[in-house]
Amino acid sequence: MNSIKGKNYDIKGKSPWWWVPTLYFAEGIPYFVVNTISVMMFTRMGVANGDMSFFTTLLYFPWFLKGIWSPIVDIIKTKRWWILTMQAAMTLLMILLTISLPHPTQETITSGHTPISMFTFTLILFIITAFASATHDIAADGFYMLVHSPSSQAAFIGIRSTFYRVASVFGQGILVFIAGILEKSTGNIPFSWQVTLGCAAVVFCLVTLYHTFALPRSKEDKTRTADNVPVDNARPTQESKITELANSFITFVKKPDVLLAITFMLLYRLPEGFLIKMCQPFLVHSIESGGLGLDTDVVGIVYGTIGTIALLAGGIAGGVYASRRGLKHSLWLMAICMTLPCLTFVYLAIVQPENITLISIAVSIEQFGYGFGFTAYMLYMMYFSEGEFKTSHYAICTAFMALSMMLPGFIAGYIEEAIGYVNFFWMVMACCLATLAVTYLIDKKIDPEYGKATSSLSKNS
Repeated sequence: MNSIKGKNYDIKGKSPWWWVPTLYFAEGIPYFVVNTISVMMFTRMGVANGDMSFFTTLLYFPWFLKGIWSPIVDIIKTKRWWILTMQAAMTLLMILLTISLPHPTQETITSGHTPISMFTFTLILFIITAFASATHDIAADGFYMLVHSPSSQAAFIGIRSTFYRVASVFGQGILVFIAGILEKSTGNIPFSWQVTLGCAAVVFCLVTLYHTFALPRSKEDKTRTADNVPVDNARPTQESKITELANSFITFVKKPDVLLAITFMLLYRLPEGFLIKMCQPFLVHSIESGGLGLDTDVVGIVYGTIGTIALLAGGIAGGVYASRRGLKHSLWLMAICMTLPCLTFVYLAIVQPENITLISIAVSIEQFGYGFGFTAYMLYMMYFSEGEFKTSHYAICTAFMALSMMLPGFIAGYIEEAIGYVNFFWMVMACCLATLAVTYLIDKKIDPEYGKATSSLSKNS
């Protein structure tokens, strides 16, 4: 069995292949349950688009705020302890979600006006799960960096991403497909989603039990003192971490062109921020209400599986292209790919085709373009984060990234209810002008060599 060698990396002979894939699979499951499954579930339960969009967007807050309590995870207990504790907590929360899910009547669901207040306890459980998931993300990423040598980290970065996307296919594809099959066979929508959440709980429970034995113990994964020195029995303090956190914020706001950077991070994804909340409701809502009237299991295949694969392919293609051309010379093509494919949903809303192949192609084009264009966004965040507090500044950038999706998500459903799907998707296209505007503003601020595989900047980042 392979092991990482080096005096500071002791993982007791456990190959990363035994735990890295499952760790990032476990990182993805609760994220997609909270942020994707909830959207589909509330839609199928008959909750109106406005309430659905607003309250499911609230669930994203923990990922927006996680940088605030990340120092606590760093100085209290070990990363391994946090991982296992959060996984156990999320297993329990998923079980509670399963057994407590409300059962609105078929008449209420059909009306499309199921009160969101019926799901108050469900929303509370979702938000607690979100906080546990965000904390788990902090611990998992920290654990990965601690127990791996730098060379091993680079070697497994692709494995991390791949199995996180496997979790995406499982959450958005397989689980939604299961729910759809059960809807058809039982005719009971609430029961179908109850069983689906139960399946998620069982899978996550098995992963948690596996990690209890499979996650290695490392000499580097220790409680830290105020001097940031790992020790076995030190009493942790937060002073140094709080000071570091404050310094990172101060230096961030003093960066050149910081307001321009924040504007870019908030507006580059504006069209997608509106679109992503309405994709699944549009696919399942009836033809009469402006949707495509697809069955739930079909959405699991079209959007959750084929769409996710297209998204992954777009991200890979974007990474390859950017590594050859650099960020500056890739920026405009990626901005266009981020915006123009949104037209596919305008087409789908106007024509309302019944051909599943045609719908799958349209969704794939949009998702591929989004994956390709998102590469520029990620590279720009890394570019802007360069400097003394690179890691902290990147974390702040990811908070703005989360905010960029939350702000449009809060109102997307209410806008769609007011103007209908066709006009809503035309509005999304109008928002593409914001993407192109901020692209124009930052274009001249970027080092032409940044991001190229052969450049020193790329190597150092």
